[in-house]
Amino acid sequence: MLQRIQTIWMLLAVLCAVALFITSDDVVITEGFPMVKSLAIVLILLGSFSIFNYKTRKRQVLLNTFSIAINALLIGLLSYWMLNLSGGISFPEKGIELVFPILAILGLFIANFYIRRDEKLVKSVDRLR
Repeated sequence: MLQRIQTIWMLLAVLCAVALFITSDDVVITEGFPMVKSLAIVLILLGSFSIFNYKTRKRQVLLNTFSIAINALLIGLLSYWMLNLSGGISFPEKGIELVFPILAILGLFIANFYIRRDEKLVKSVDRLR
């Protein structure tokens, strides 16, 4: 059922990953490997798989938890990059890339809440049978 409320929140997380992929200019590169863009692609794939995996709610929660962990890693990478950026610019003026993982984590937490609520409802209905 793609019309559930948690699908909208997971779609928000995927759109944040797409926006991060578009706005990041290979900001964190270690030995020629663009970390932010590759992690954004992983988040897009994980989120898409989680959205279309609506029949197994436990797997959706697990995939969303992995996405939350990857977004937390992205927040750490982007914060480190922005704090070490030269130019004397204050922290909020350096870029918008840090906002997208924060919004994605918020959306995934809310989606996990609704998925667990659905799971609890299904278990309570199964008990009544």
